[in-house]
Amino acid sequence: MNKDGGYFSTTIPLNTAKATTPGVHEPDVPSVQPTPLKRVVSGAALKELLAGGAGAQPKTPSREDTEFRAYSHSEIARDVATIKNSVVMHLTATFLRTPASMDSGHAYLASAFSVRDRLLQRWNLTNEYHDKINAKRVYYMSLEFLIGRTFDNALLALQLRDEYAKVLGDVGFRLEDIIDEERDAALGNGGLGRLAACYVDSMACMNYPGWGYGLRYRYGMFQQQIINGYQVEAPDCWLDSPNPWEFPRPDVTYPVKFYGHLVRDPEVPYRYKWESNVVYDAMAFDVPVPGYGTANVGNIRLWSCKTNGLFDLNKFNAGDYHGATGGQVAAQILTDVLYPNDNTNEGKELRLRQEYLFCSATLQDIIARFKRTGRPLAQLADMAAIQLNDTHPTLGIPELMRILIDDEGLTWDDAWSTTIKTFAFTNHTVLPEAMEKWPVPMLDKILPRHMGIIYDINLFFLQSVEERFPGDRELLRKISIIEESSPQQVRMAFLACVGSHRVNGVAAIHSDIIKQTIFSDFVRVQGEDKFINKTNGVAPRRWMNECNPDMSALITEAVGDRSWVTDLSKTRALEARVNDSDFRQRWWAAKQKNKQRLAEYILATTGIRVSSEALFDVQVKRIHEYKRQLMNILSVIYRYHCLKQMTPAERARELPRVVIFAGKAAAGYWVAKQVIKLINSVAEVVNNDEEIGDVLKVVFIPDYSVTAAENIIPASDISQHISTAGTEASGTSNMKFVLNGGIILGTVDGANIEIGEEVGEEQIFFFGCLAHEVADFRHYLRFHQPQPDPALQAAFDMIQRNTFGEAHLFQSLIDSVLRGGDVYLLSVDFPSYIEAHKAVENAYRQRDDWITKSILSVARMSKFSSDRSIQEYAEEVWNIEPAPVGSQCV
Repeated sequence: MNKDGGYFSTTIPLNTAKATTPGVHEPDVPSVQPTPLKRVVSGAALKELLAGGAGAQPKTPSREDTEFRAYSHSEIARDVATIKNSVVMHLTATFLRTPASMDSGHAYLASAFSVRDRLLQRWNLTNEYHDKINAKRVYYMSLEFLIGRTFDNALLALQLRDEYAKVLGDVGFRLEDIIDEERDAALGNGGLGRLAACYVDSMACMNYPGWGYGLRYRYGMFQQQIINGYQVEAPDCWLDSPNPWEFPRPDVTYPVKFYGHLVRDPEVPYRYKWESNVVYDAMAFDVPVPGYGTANVGNIRLWSCKTNGLFDLNKFNAGDYHGATGGQVAAQILTDVLYPNDNTNEGKELRLRQEYLFCSATLQDIIARFKRTGRPLAQLADMAAIQLNDTHPTLGIPELMRILIDDEGLTWDDAWSTTIKTFAFTNHTVLPEAMEKWPVPMLDKILPRHMGIIYDINLFFLQSVEERFPGDRELLRKISIIEESSPQQVRMAFLACVGSHRVNGVAAIHSDIIKQTIFSDFVRVQGEDKFINKTNGVAPRRWMNECNPDMSALITEAVGDRSWVTDLSKTRALEARVNDSDFRQRWWAAKQKNKQRLAEYILATTGIRVSSEALFDVQVKRIHEYKRQLMNILSVIYRYHCLKQMTPAERARELPRVVIFAGKAAAGYWVAKQVIKLINSVAEVVNNDEEIGDVLKVVFIPDYSVTAAENIIPASDISQHISTAGTEASGTSNMKFVLNGGIILGTVDGANIEIGEEVGEEQIFFFGCLAHEVADFRHYLRFHQPQPDPALQAAFDMIQRNTFGEAHLFQSLIDSVLRGGDVYLLSVDFPSYIEAHKAVENAYRQRDDWITKSILSVARMSKFSSDRSIQEYAEEVWNIEPAPVGSQCV
């Protein structure tokens, strides 16, 4: 039956039907408050406001001023005198400073605002030009954007670093000290957010019309502190000082509803009016993203809740001060923290409301921009491509359907066709337990209209499957968006698959695995062509040009110019210098300089003194069982055990090693937090053992961030990427380490495989079981308890002898291997892991061979530029073209 011919009036799902009863899901909400009025001069405007009208509207200029246009369309002069005038102006007029009252913090802010002036001018020109030519845009929706610090990156992109260094030198500061005044933006946590940041950088550099969309977190995820070896979470108050890199947009605000009830349209049975008293205003903050070597500037638009209109003066005057500010608090917490702990029902509800605020404001903004083209909404996909970065933005699919059907009057068929053509979905996990789900009762309560739309999407999808595979009830059960559990769950990855025209994995092995496992039934139903691979990449601007200036200079020397910064394939020129003894010596010196810088950073942040002459062995990433930091620290314990058995003469012949960890555990992830405790307990013992000295040091760097990574990654000799085979989707830190001349010790998993294919397996140390073997090993370990390898048992024995503190603190970690089925196969891979470490040491002792490995690795990493990734997305998923801002716009 036609979906638009009354079908919904008789087959609407039960929960949706109940939601049409007024008041069914109405929570305790404050009574409707008077609308705050704008201050106006005109009595007529005030009368209109009091009558419920819009009031006086902003007036537009009656004519265009040629001088204003000439200024706004001209590049700000790049000479030192102009830059100095700008910096001094901001010091005096923006921050009210004099030469006697300024300090390095003010110098940073004034310089940053001066740079921002240039970016915003280019930002205006870019968007004006894209509007003028009706360019199709891509919108990259991500709950995280781990952008790090912006000042130095912007100076390099604008190619004004030397000029600003001169100006700051004139007023008494070193540029490097001013750069260190900036705090990292607390807008992300791990690889998901860093990937998103690299992608918007590449879009800007490659002139693709594209924006990122996310949330403006007031306190980030958390600031990680280490107290008595334990991770302790504190708020990351990164917005305490002015943030020069965001531009508040109070003119860009959208209402976002929660709870409420539905009223069916009497004329169109599948259309509803959603009525609710719980409405928050999402306000935009724009973060310009400079393109290197181009006038184009990209953008990340972040949403924050406005709270000014939620203050209840009547309650305040009645003495109910808590009630007077309750609405403000409820709105503010939606964008306070990234990934609120969802171990409680309240935490789950907060996450759901947070994700919907993000999706609703973003979709309303995209629709508003599209409407300015004058085209019918059925043509939205011709002008907009929306990429879902993991499942967090998946509520955008039913939200777009709601807008198109309920607000804009499209038929169901037209709305659904438009939605599918507009959205594409990137999957980032192969772990079924990591696939986001929402309880149906919770979603029905908070978003009643969306739950109804999801039911109907599922109904029509399953009907189409039933037509092709009649009688296959098991297939319908496995592929349904609604999981029949208690309570029912909405499987967001399945919703994303159904509502998108493309689904991609992020590494070749990952894309194959998801087609064979979690999405195998969708491949059968929707066809293999829908499921593609787009291997991740990293931005060479940040992850070589900015963070590793000495090695960058050597690449520039080999290439002949700086064109490699936007065309990484040109680093192949390094292969011609691999036998140049002088070049090799300077390459080694650059790495040693980076190691000395990291040694100083470690001393400043942890108080631990390490030797830069040692092998730097690094594992820095989110702390998780499948990433196997536990296996790493157990190998360290075994190494310590072996060293303690040696004579002083034998220890003196050992290769000194510094083992460096960093990463955050989710606030509610107890096992991961116990791993951090074990690492720090081992470090406390090993680092204070005078017999061991510099032969072995263990370091946990707290509060891992982009800035910390910029110090750590260029200094690595070996980096560990040791996830259980088949569990890591891709990884991007592996790419950054190799791009900076480090060597990988890793499993045959994620992007490690493709890196090995590109750089040559002689430049990588693989170990461990393969992905296709994992299921058999898990089955065996579930029903058997084999004796662990002697090396692994030696590590367990040291823990159980209270060597690193009270053994009972870590018994659960041991039990997870010996008695818990060893899900992540530590006992299986540990012997080959120890052998791989021995191979690393033998290779590192051969310095000439090691330098060769390092140079060849960098030379062959062009595939892993985010520029390549974005070009593939643009051509094969988004169907967009570059739109460089040329001289015609200036």
